[in-house]
Amino acid sequence: MLGYAKQKGYAFMFKNHVYGIDLGSNMIKIYSQNSNEILKEKNMIAIRNKDTVLAVGDEAYEIYEKNPTNVKVSSPMLNGMIANISHLEIMLQLLLDKTGRSVGRHPVIYFAVPVDMTEIEKRAYYSIAHTGQLRQSKVLLVERPIADALALGIPIMRTKGSMIVNIGAATTEISVIADTRVIISKVIPVGGDRLTQDILTTIRRKLNFSISERTAGRLKVSLANLEKDTKDARKIIGIDCVSGLPRERVITSPAVNEAITPAICEIITEIRAFLERIPPQIHKVILSEGIYLTGGSTHLPYIDRVLSRQIGCPILLSHYYELCTIYGLKKLSPTMHFITGLSLPKNRNKELS
Repeated sequence: MLGYAKQKGYAFMFKNHVYGIDLGSNMIKIYSQNSNEILKEKNMIAIRNKDTVLAVGDEAYEIYEKNPTNVKVSSPMLNGMIANISHLEIMLQLLLDKTGRSVGRHPVIYFAVPVDMTEIEKRAYYSIAHTGQLRQSKVLLVERPIADALALGIPIMRTKGSMIVNIGAATTEISVIADTRVIISKVIPVGGDRLTQDILTTIRRKLNFSISERTAGRLKVSLANLEKDTKDARKIIGIDCVSGLPRERVITSPAVNEAITPAICEIITEIRAFLERIPPQIHKVILSEGIYLTGGSTHLPYIDRVLSRQIGCPILLSHYYELCTIYGLKKLSPTMHFITGLSLPKNRNKELS
């Protein structure tokens, strides 16, 4: 975990195309400095007959759960890490084309990455960015909590202790920044995907009613409400587990809340345990300042109030949600004389310089 480092001769970055990339398990976000736009698409790829790319991003997601047997739709990311390098290489190349301009001869790519990656995990990021039109790129790794801190407006150079909780699709990352670096971090395998699966499983177990993952996701978005005991309901179509026939059922907001509550409680327990590991002087600063909350799963209504009440300190909810990290990379790009959390594989330093 490295802090800010002065980058000498940074003028080259202004001549080349600069990109910030956040490879989330659910969504991939790409910031292009040249167009000053952020592209956000589903992190999915559709492969036909094991060798033909049919679609990527949102187009691949439209096929998901509707695909014929000879088409496989999957995500090249698993639990926040790269699971299929070759698929991710293809997807990244095609999505970069959607930014509207050529990547240029020597593009500069900032990847937001988890803290404390292994050398093998680091190499995966360099591999996907050194093929095709990106083969001459310069790759820099930015620890995700640092990128989040930039978007949240945390004064990284001066903070004595700022805690960030990023609840994403596959994982929740809990980190503390002090003295210009991430001093402690933990990733737990609980996120929005777990909530979706819990809704799906609960409905099947309690109602003998089988629904798709996409339907469970829509129920999470439309009916989940952690603070108010609403009577909202939604009519959905699924499969009766007894007869095997399709039919309609009405699912209520209390049923969805009951399904997702255990996972939310698990996140709260982990945050409490994490706070106990922090040095007392930093712990005091965090409780006074509050905990910064971000990530796509923080769209859940009143999740900040629930966490604040259970943990006993202010919760500062970022309204960037799933775009927080990419907005941090966007803020980093115009100030290229700083590199955050730079970490290079030892035998690739010379090649990537």
